[in-house]
Parts: sequence; C-alpha cells; structure tokens
Amino acid sequence: MENYMDDLEAPPGLGEIKRKKFVELAEKRVINALKSISLIGNLANTNNYKYNEADIRKIIRALSDEVKEVESRFKTGRSEDKVFKL
Repeated sequence: MENYMDDLEAPPGLGEIKRKKFVELAEKRVINALKSISLIGNLANTNNYKYNEADIRKIIRALSDEVKEVESRFKTGRSEDKVFKL
C-alpha cells in the first residue's frame, strides 16, 4: 500500500515564492511599460498631433531618466516619485 503523502510536494520555500511573484509581476509590468512607450511613439503622427523639438526632447529625457532610475533602484533599492509635464 502506497503512502498518499508520497504524491504531495513539499510547499515551496519563501525564496521560491518571492521569485515566482517577481517573475509574474516583472513580466506584466514590462509588457505594460512597452505598450505605453509604443503609444507614446504614436504621438509622432503629425497628421493627428502638433509638437515641437522641445516637446520631443522632454519626452525622451523623461523616459531615459526613468530607465536610469529603475537601474539605480535595482542597485540601491531606493525610489523617488516623479511628475512629468511638458
């Protein structure tokens, strides 16, 4: 007679749970960020929008600064809230 406990897996350790949650959230959030960046790219359509070089520089600078901030957060664990306005 087999022991029914042989078929049960041990519960995952805390490290495994944290890793799984990280992967799940990272995939969702990066996909959402990429979609949002693509939507920002749609603003380049001059048939629908009017903008100038200063607007473009501000948008690109804000995106670049935020990517640098994300890199820094992974290194230091610190964060700052930011606001963007043209």
